Amino acid sequence: MAARESIADLKKRAGRVSRALARLYPAARISLDFETPWQCLAATILSAQSTDAGVNRVTPRLFREYPDARAMAAADPRHVEQLIVKTGFFRQKTRSLMGAARKIVEDYGGEVPSRMEELVKIPGVGRKTANVILGHVFGQPGFVVDTHVRRLTYRLGFTKNTDPAKIEIDMQKILPPGDWTPFSMRLILHGRQVCIARKPDCQACAVAGDCPKIGVGRVRRKEPNP
Repeated sequence: MAARESIADLKKRAGRVSRALARLYPAARISLDFETPWQCLAATILSAQSTDAGVNRVTPRLFREYPDARAMAAADPRHVEQLIVKTGFFRQKTRSLMGAARKIVEDYGGEVPSRMEELVKIPGVGRKTANVILGHVFGQPGFVVDTHVRRLTYRLGFTKNTDPAKIEIDMQKILPPGDWTPFSMRLILHGRQVCIARKPDCQACAVAGDCPKIGVGRVRRKEPNP
């Protein structure tokens, strides 16, 4: 939180930032392609240390050959590795995919559960992935914390924490549940396009007036075009 900022003022500022980002990024969703809860879970697992575009290039064939958890649970791991090799860390991801599939088949009848406490028991699924599934598949409020969200919530003075679970709790205190998923998705987009890690473009930022720029060095003024 910003120094001496009351919780009421913090909520008002968060609301202004939320509205500004909503105008800037009205269609707020993950850019992974999926049609079913299992496909959302699998694609999110594959997205670790990879781009969404890279994941989207491999999932069409992966989902054709292994369309659900039952199919993945019975898969040949070597073949799965071949299909996802371009996403990086393919051996670990294969273990996560197949472990998740077996857990879902054995404990949840082959259907991806819709509760946080059940989702985080699935191999390869942490709170980030669980919140993606809750928000994008089941329409339940879920605040997704990735590296962009962690950076921006700190820069904006909405949290002093660096632990994703604690950031999630802090943001849930100052935003209404209906804003949790879209706001976190918009922060991700803003972190990729404007508020980048090394050189945030504060001059072009739609929320600069409500941002204390915590941790940001001196911002260089753009030179006028000759």
